[in-house]
Amino acid sequence: MSAADYATVKAQLLGPGDMLRLKRWNTPTIYNGWEACTKRDRLEGLWNRQETHDFTPSLGTMVGRAVTIRIDPTNPSHPQDKPGAWDQWFAHVASLPGPKIVVMQDIGKPGAQGSFWGEVSANTHRSLGCVGTIVDGSIRDLDEMTNAGFKALARRLSVGHLHAWPVDWGGTVEVFGTRIEEGMLLHADKHGFIAIPPEDEENLLAAVLALDNAECETVIPVARFSSGLDHAAFLVRRKAAAARYGELAAKVARGSGEWR
Repeated sequence: MSAADYATVKAQLLGPGDMLRLKRWNTPTIYNGWEACTKRDRLEGLWNRQETHDFTPSLGTMVGRAVTIRIDPTNPSHPQDKPGAWDQWFAHVASLPGPKIVVMQDIGKPGAQGSFWGEVSANTHRSLGCVGTIVDGSIRDLDEMTNAGFKALARRLSVGHLHAWPVDWGGTVEVFGTRIEEGMLLHADKHGFIAIPPEDEENLLAAVLALDNAECETVIPVARFSSGLDHAAFLVRRKAAAARYGELAAKVARGSGEWR
């Protein structure tokens, strides 16, 4: 991407206020908006390809920009080889604008037995502007992390940290079968997560709002408030509502969304 192209894309990125608006919807609703406003095929979407576990569902959704890092709790040499890694990592996190979500690749899989995350790390990163983490490894101190208001999508729980240590950061990581670049906009909840490519951010909020309004005006009322109708009448009403939804969705669609 040229410098001019990058400047154009950067100017189109959503700010903290827009992220708060996106936080009002669940992640499947954000997917619907992305599908409508992207030119990519839906199979190219950047959501978790593997099962995730939301260990803090009471905290609702989280929205922020990816801060990427790799760890390897199974390698005891990292603390000796990289003695200043923690301070360097904290400085890196602090240098980036928030809200932030730490996207962490555990290269010590498949065991995922050593947790980078716990009460101290959650509170520390919260103070640095991070709202949560997506880690394809483990977490611990679950109640304390929840108390800190630090959301966590992870593979499992564990009791120990082993040799969890920052290995490298700021690059592309792969979590739950999906490659995430630092700075990407993320939306996550109990369903999983989705990352929004920079070129799709500008139209995302409008698309999500338009499709949510369209559903509330067409297919959802028919589906919810048609009890008592005979089947034939219900299907006629449902077909008309779906057609109207398709018309409204087409006004915001740039690609091949659900109703295109």
